[in-house]
Amino acid sequence: MGKKLFLETVGCQMNVLDSELVVATLRKAGYELVTDPRQADVILFNTCSVRQHAEDKIYSALGQLRRHKERHPHKIIGVLGCMAQKDQELIRQRAPHVDIICGPGQLGKLLHLIEEVEHTRQPQLAVSLGRAEAHRPEVERSFESYDPLREPELRSNRFQAYVRTQFGCDKFCTYCIVPSVRGPEQSRHPDEILAEVRYLADQGCKEITLVGQTVNSYHYRFGDGRMVRLADLLYHLHDIPGIRRIKFITNFPRDMTNDLLQAVRDLPKVCRYLHVPAQSGCDIILRRMKRMYTVAFYRDMLARCRETIPGVAISSDFIVGFCGETEESFQRTCDLVATAGFKNSYIFKYSPRPGTKAFELYPDDVPEEVKRRRNNDLLAIQARVSLTDHRRFIGQVVEILVEGPSKWAYKLRGHPHNESPNNAPPLQLTGRTSTDHIVVFDGPQSLIGEFVHVLIEDASPYTLFGRLLTTGNGRTETVASLQAAEVDLGESPHAPLSAHWPAGTDGQSAQENGWQSAYHNGDCSRDSPANFTFSPHRRLSLPVL
Repeated sequence: MGKKLFLETVGCQMNVLDSELVVATLRKAGYELVTDPRQADVILFNTCSVRQHAEDKIYSALGQLRRHKERHPHKIIGVLGCMAQKDQELIRQRAPHVDIICGPGQLGKLLHLIEEVEHTRQPQLAVSLGRAEAHRPEVERSFESYDPLREPELRSNRFQAYVRTQFGCDKFCTYCIVPSVRGPEQSRHPDEILAEVRYLADQGCKEITLVGQTVNSYHYRFGDGRMVRLADLLYHLHDIPGIRRIKFITNFPRDMTNDLLQAVRDLPKVCRYLHVPAQSGCDIILRRMKRMYTVAFYRDMLARCRETIPGVAISSDFIVGFCGETEESFQRTCDLVATAGFKNSYIFKYSPRPGTKAFELYPDDVPEEVKRRRNNDLLAIQARVSLTDHRRFIGQVVEILVEGPSKWAYKLRGHPHNESPNNAPPLQLTGRTSTDHIVVFDGPQSLIGEFVHVLIEDASPYTLFGRLLTTGNGRTETVASLQAAEVDLGESPHAPLSAHWPAGTDGQSAQENGWQSAYHNGDCSRDSPANFTFSPHRRLSLPVL
């Protein structure tokens, strides 16, 4: 009888991909993935250190497992990822029942670590000692042997996939822990990326998303001095049969080169959508953050993007309440959001992270209630901008890739999730345009994973509402559009930030429930956890053990 594995994932799309590869590795060793930790022989948590809230949820889950471990000492508990790299000693203190602590750069060793615990019953640690320890040969070996381990059933669906282009980061923003826990920026060999995408296409994948901490800084230098940058890579990927859409996230403003913008303009498969975090609209705060650009530079970059790529949609990130942010500083950020025309923005309260320069150099001097107010104010401004952006689509026909049904649609219609697709009436489906706009419409579940054409009839700040016209094959559908359904944040796989929260909440509590992170990372649940949870989706709230 095979051993059983439980894996919980918190964090960014890089973690989602890491978890997919972890599961693929362990499945090849005979493990079966289960959704209940009580059934598992190995219980793993792939973690995030960007926000304190994500770490608190992991420690809560580990605490719930303490008694279970006492009753079942043969079971193996492991903490993986950024928390493991940053806080190995703290994890040992707070959760001494943890058997494995493994950083993100050492995940290829995980099977060996599990076997060592089984044989010796001793805790195992595998982390990089520092950025200097993250040697290129080791990372390249990981790219070669680890990343190609893709199994379609381990992704949330077969028609979309993340593809890693690089590992680590060299930007050293003062608020960010990523350069410390993921090491120096190292780009993957382009031939390996192309081979993986061809493999994914053969499996039926239609849309790939290239991921990296700053994906547009991708550059691979060959021994003879030749350089391949992201724009070059896009041209090669564009020629792969079967792939119909190519996305890339997340971008750094200073690396948004003209040749990259021209590639987005000229290649039909590359989506006209750019996510380019600004973080602040105040030069003083940007200097404190060590973002290495000014607001004027950022605005000029936006103008270049729109001049080069007609119809491009741009989204951004902002941190409110960063050290030293005054009301005047915050108003400058409000001005940027109000005038920049972002499709949507991801807005976060500043959370001081031990190990970052901001934690060492600057006091966290903005009160929590001020952070919360600024957060909600900025969300409201962005909602007004997003509504203007969305209303321009009314009356247009758009092509979307159908990603799945809205969970809220089942509640509206009163049908259970497990209802047979062949017998069920039309449901509210969700999909995305090539500019990353979310569209909801009525249609059969058989359209999931297909490209269809939808006439946009209404809009909210977060969602386009439409009526199905044709499938990608030109077949006309006669499905009535769902009336009076105002889809709020989280009802589609990537629902954007909402200024209209469910009753009894405010903007910040909504973020702390994770709807903001769910948008960024692709969870399709309205009540999704604080960050993306690896499929099958689960809250970071384990059963009582």
